[in-house]
Amino acid sequence: MWYLLHEASQVAFSPARMIADLTKLACTHSLNPVTYTPGGRALVASCELFERTTRAYPKPTFNLPASERVVWQQPFCRVIAFGPPSNKPKVLIVAPMSGHYATLLRGTVAAFLDSHRVFITDWSDAKHVPLSEGQFDLSDYVDYCRAMFEALGPDLHVMAVCQPAVPVLAAIALMEAEDDPLVPRSVTLLGGPIDTRQTPTKVNSFAQARDIGWFKRHCIHPVPERYQGRGRLVYPGFMQLGGFMAMNPDRHFSAHRDMFNHLIQGDGDSADRHREFYDEYLAVMDLTAEYYLQTLETVFIDHLLPRGLMQHRGRPVDLKAVRRCALMTVEGENDDITGRGQTVAALDLTPNLSAEKKEHHLQAKVGHYGVFNGSRFRREIAPRIKAFMKKHAADESVVLKRLSRRGSPGRGRDPLYDPASVAVPT
Repeated sequence: MWYLLHEASQVAFSPARMIADLTKLACTHSLNPVTYTPGGRALVASCELFERTTRAYPKPTFNLPASERVVWQQPFCRVIAFGPPSNKPKVLIVAPMSGHYATLLRGTVAAFLDSHRVFITDWSDAKHVPLSEGQFDLSDYVDYCRAMFEALGPDLHVMAVCQPAVPVLAAIALMEAEDDPLVPRSVTLLGGPIDTRQTPTKVNSFAQARDIGWFKRHCIHPVPERYQGRGRLVYPGFMQLGGFMAMNPDRHFSAHRDMFNHLIQGDGDSADRHREFYDEYLAVMDLTAEYYLQTLETVFIDHLLPRGLMQHRGRPVDLKAVRRCALMTVEGENDDITGRGQTVAALDLTPNLSAEKKEHHLQAKVGHYGVFNGSRFRREIAPRIKAFMKKHAADESVVLKRLSRRGSPGRGRDPLYDPASVAVPT
């Protein structure tokens, strides 16, 4: 019902948005004397804010100074490679599948382009995936991670930003338990909810205060007919966005009020920064119901991974199996999404990984977003991650020896060099 009401509201506001656009165009024309009056500028500002707060935002582009191509693809995710082939070390950035698009990590990608061959997961909007492609849950997420690690290996470094920390660490633990030679060389978890019992935030408390049935009744809706994924049960992006904004309503109100004043004052640079941020922030995607609900239960309600009870398709996910993949955790001092202690908990949960392969960094004066983006990320966090990856770079001869012993010549091919391993060309 809520999804249909949301779609109806988009249609209902369309004529008003068109009128607002025409009014704005008329009031900014150089031959219109109203253009140069305070009242005219206030009217233009009002029209723009109305249009921006009632429209749907499309998926943004990365728009980085590097070429892009798809090197791996499945129905619910594709991997994008940036830049031409090179001998730089490889890093896969696993973006969160939690409402926003992977482009939210544009700054994260940019920080590593000079030193690494960068790959990023580009998760699919569930409303665009036909029901014929089947379901996608947390177990499938783990399978996707493992498949990507093996396709991009050997000598792969991984960064998991926020939500993917649990499935990424689970995939690595499963690979380690099998002595897979393509296990990543290192993994960096940035603001990830490994153990949400530590310093619970409002997000954690909200999940704990309700059973899974409540979320099924209030958050899950079928995709409307006009989309490819019609009939698929999802947690809609517009509901997620409402939850995001409800956490800091005063901040968003102030930001829009400031933009209104910037437009009246003719401060175009400040208005452009507002547009750039909210064009990204307000662009959201749907999540499959099974993935959303299973993640809620596993990570936020039952805490299965830190309790040693998480299973993957009937197999235990044993973090004690992690012995080779170096592990770094990064937390933000003021993170109100993933509280302090939730990510660094991974270091204690991997007792068989040697101390020299573990590292933690607590970044002062940053919140959740600042853990993976912004000036402090570029100046202080990214250089530490790069140094950590360099410290744990692969000995290529050892990797090749392991591959030879396993006898799997088709695995571990680099999709930047081997066209046979590219699932879908651009």
